Amino acid sequence: MNTRSTLRFAAGVAATGLAIGALAGCAAGGGGTDNDGNGDEVTITWWHNGTGEPLKSFWEEVAAEFEADNPGVNVDVQAFQNEELQRTLIPNALQAGGDAAPDLFMVWAEGEIKSQVEAGYLKDLSELTEVVDSIGGAGTGWNVDGKQYGIPYRFGIEGIWYNADLFEQAGITETPTTFTEFSEAINKLADSGVAPIGVGAGDGWPAAHWWYQFAIKTCSEDALKEAAETLTFDDECFVEAGENLKAWMDEFDGDLPFQQNPTSTPAQSVPNSSAGLLAAQQTAMELMGTWHRGETAKLVPGAPADNPPAPEWLAWMPVPDIEGAAGAPGAALGSGDAWGVYVDAPDQTLDLLEYISSVDVQTRFAATGEIPTVAGAEAGITDPVLKQIAEGTVNAELVVTWLDTQYGPVIGKAMNDAIVNLMFGNGTPEDVPQAMNDAAATL
Repeated sequence: MNTRSTLRFAAGVAATGLAIGALAGCAAGGGGTDNDGNGDEVTITWWHNGTGEPLKSFWEEVAAEFEADNPGVNVDVQAFQNEELQRTLIPNALQAGGDAAPDLFMVWAEGEIKSQVEAGYLKDLSELTEVVDSIGGAGTGWNVDGKQYGIPYRFGIEGIWYNADLFEQAGITETPTTFTEFSEAINKLADSGVAPIGVGAGDGWPAAHWWYQFAIKTCSEDALKEAAETLTFDDECFVEAGENLKAWMDEFDGDLPFQQNPTSTPAQSVPNSSAGLLAAQQTAMELMGTWHRGETAKLVPGAPADNPPAPEWLAWMPVPDIEGAAGAPGAALGSGDAWGVYVDAPDQTLDLLEYISSVDVQTRFAATGEIPTVAGAEAGITDPVLKQIAEGTVNAELVVTWLDTQYGPVIGKAMNDAIVNLMFGNGTPEDVPQAMNDAAATL
């Protein structure tokens, strides 16, 4: 399914140090508890981030199916918020070990999974050869030293979410594939009276993603790999990325292609965010990841509180390429979510993971509105927008994990701050890689 290359990196993420006493109570049966003490019955604890419907019920259904096919195995499936899992629950549970640790749980790519492997928390999943082969290049970010420690179950790339109705009103008949065509579309939207692009620069990272896109489309794959491995950002392409970004922004007669007051605009979740502006049709476009469809749907004026449908006008397109740049054609930013297995989890946990990663389950997972990773499961995608994202992911010659995640939080913050200053302050293209190098020197 995935023949693209996925860029690797080496960045460590430190586990948080909150108290873990309460976690032991959350992890009923964690670490593969034998209920009767003789191994006749086994409880597998499964933590996931599907707190909303339909995913919460779907994962419970999958757990019940596995229990029915495996007498004596009980699956204790629990849903938590993604941020809670990533920043507190999982790090602390793994550090506590034993019954506090879940058996099957979310693992994040590259730096985080590498730190968990180095700490000895994860089971090597390389023996699940059929599953590993089926996910193809999507699994690269969860491969450490040639061994597979995570199995991604969803994966997609960042793109531009846009209002198809506003495009039509502005006379835009085809989505742009190059930045020259993109600039033409921006001018048409501005002439029609709508702010072309919304950006939540108040939160830093949404604006920084514009520089990320210029970097992966300006730099060669080799330059990106070397920077990720060495955390040295001396290649001229990183300066050139900022020059290309500023040159593009300066095309618009001194007016930015974004909404007014971008540095006062948050990213999402509230009506005055950049997502809210798109939802209210006050802007025509926004650069964001695959999750943004749901974020926009929730903020449409008058939308129902539970499972609001995405507006019919909301469409998606890949980020255009920069003509003549050294980046791989269709180079994209993206990532996904994956499952990992605790090192002391019972063997039945691997059977559960194989079942979750089966074509049947992944196809049904796709039908809930997600982008699956297992070859063949894309047949379950019925939504045309999600089909576009899946196709864009497969067609990208290079998929790069979010740069601030790649390089770690210290470099990431310095980089994002410098990018916002470059775009909306007095920063220069040289300031961005300089800030990254300075931050790297403190590690």
